[in-house]
Amino acid sequence: MVRPSILVFFALISSPFLVAQKCDCLSNFQWVKKTFEENDAGYKYALELKGIPAYEVHNANYLKKITKANTSEECTKLLYEWLTFFRKGHIGIIRNQAPEPVTTKDETHIHKNWETIAVQESEFYKYLDQKSEPGFEGVWKSDPYIIGIKKFGKTYKGFILETTVETWKKGEVKVNFDNYKGDFYLRNKTTEVFEKPKMVGINHLQLGRFFLTRVYPKYETENAIAAYLKSTNATSAYFDTINENTVLLRIPSFDGSQKKSIDSVVLANRSRILETENLIIDIRNNGGGSDWSYREIIPILYTNPIRIVGAEFLSTKLNNQRMLDLANNPDFGLDEQSKKWAKDAYDTLEKHLGEFVNLDSSKVVLQKFDTVHTYPKNIAILIDQGNASTSEQFLLAARQSKKVKLFGTTTMGVLDISNMLFVKSPCKEFELGYCLTRSFRIPHLTIDNKGIQPDFYLDDNIEDHQWLDFVVGILAVKGK
Repeated sequence: MVRPSILVFFALISSPFLVAQKCDCLSNFQWVKKTFEENDAGYKYALELKGIPAYEVHNANYLKKITKANTSEECTKLLYEWLTFFRKGHIGIIRNQAPEPVTTKDETHIHKNWETIAVQESEFYKYLDQKSEPGFEGVWKSDPYIIGIKKFGKTYKGFILETTVETWKKGEVKVNFDNYKGDFYLRNKTTEVFEKPKMVGINHLQLGRFFLTRVYPKYETENAIAAYLKSTNATSAYFDTINENTVLLRIPSFDGSQKKSIDSVVLANRSRILETENLIIDIRNNGGGSDWSYREIIPILYTNPIRIVGAEFLSTKLNNQRMLDLANNPDFGLDEQSKKWAKDAYDTLEKHLGEFVNLDSSKVVLQKFDTVHTYPKNIAILIDQGNASTSEQFLLAARQSKKVKLFGTTTMGVLDISNMLFVKSPCKEFELGYCLTRSFRIPHLTIDNKGIQPDFYLDDNIEDHQWLDFVVGILAVKGK
């Protein structure tokens, strides 16, 4: 079957709806609404769930906002918010234009009078030396900044000690926060609000999406923290030995570009995995990608036939053009068999315009392998809210193995409506992302807006950097 190798492509084509060339926000909204309603595989499903009256209210509310939009950036934001009525993932608005300048004359004046902390560095270091437990206070690095953080009353202020960024000067306040929330000022000095600052061990500080590393005073980093940071910062798959009974496979992404890396790591360490009692697969914050990226992992997990529920395509002229492009455009790099599948799919879809079409002979594919490996005996998969799309498809397959248990928190829930296509707007200001397929799991096993729940819920009392040690402990008990 060649179908899976084709469904993972993200095609980009120009829209045929080029009648209206006005490029104001209202015209763009009208095009987005028409294109989505006519072509998205989840549009009618969302109306069935939420009702037409709710959709009409949603449209009226956003029409008022859109007519008042003054910039392309503001318009694009509103268009994306409009899309979220249908689902929280597998939608998209990508703006092609550079953002308009964000600095006004008034803001320039504010920037010239930016809050500054007059601190002598030598005195600050002496102050830190006297602290038995510095906590948030200290000297921190977050490239391209070296930031000093000192407590003033109930507020912590982070000020620039060193930087190569021209918009920032020594002493200027880069961050303000208390124990509950704070403001982080970006390179252009706009504000990003974050919730609850968090120490990760003693040498790392998380402020929203920003990670700072302690420069002074420096303490030895705990092994659990080091392992967590390695996992968090990983951009490609890697393998680690935890102990003589447990090995780790970390996969931060199933993106198609990562397939070679994943295959290489799995194959290079396959013999070690197949002689070890416990395997931990860490896919936290893996947002998905291509089903083919996890192909080499499934035989290791396998214990019994795996049922893979398929999907049906919504046939429209715009959607079907994608199949023709796959068949005829050499840039996609498909082999001849896949090209033939795409062309045959196009011919079938064109005969059923306006309908949902199953391009396979059945709704369910049964995946079988000849071998059930003795080891690993226990397989733990770490999951969290960052898992979506292909990651969730992987979990649906993996959890059918008798060896597998899921540890963590509920996944994002973005899978039922899938296979995204991006099309350019008439004025080419942005690209609209919507979906071509609807899963046959609907309505009996829906994932969207629900997610996949773990077998072992890791609650808030177990810090993120403690997850791995916790799971290793569970597997050790299970192995006795």
